[in-house]
Amino acid sequence: MTVLPDSASSMSILQSAFAEGSIAVGTILKNREQAILFTGNLLVQSGRVKPEYSQAMLEAIEIFGPYIVIAPGIALAHAKPSKLVISSGMSLVVPAEPIAFGSERNDPVSLVFGLAAIDHESHQDFMAALANRLSDESFVNSLLNAVDSDQIRTLLA
Repeated sequence: MTVLPDSASSMSILQSAFAEGSIAVGTILKNREQAILFTGNLLVQSGRVKPEYSQAMLEAIEIFGPYIVIAPGIALAHAKPSKLVISSGMSLVVPAEPIAFGSERNDPVSLVFGLAAIDHESHQDFMAALANRLSDESFVNSLLNAVDSDQIRTLLA
């Protein structure tokens, strides 16, 4: 994975990863299944994936468990690269209430990112940019306190 040295580069890469319609804030979700399907549906709405990709994301967590909870309060839902992916990109849902994903170490989840990749390499730049930004506690808190998707887009700019 490429580590990006300056935040200006990572911000523009992140901004391009989130297409129009790929961010939702304050969504009422009851469980991890709803959260994953909703995040997948944002990828569908934004034109990144075919509708079946959402189910593939759900199947991945059912098979492999809550490995997608990558840090305290943060999940990265995804499925393997396939023909269901139209173009690499990301989505984000900030649920109205934190959700249990079954991760002893990192539950509950308050930020659910979705990832779609056309292959194993094409998404590495924006994943590195995301990891860089998520290591900044003030950035994470700003995401958690955002009132709408426009505010999150501003944070990503």
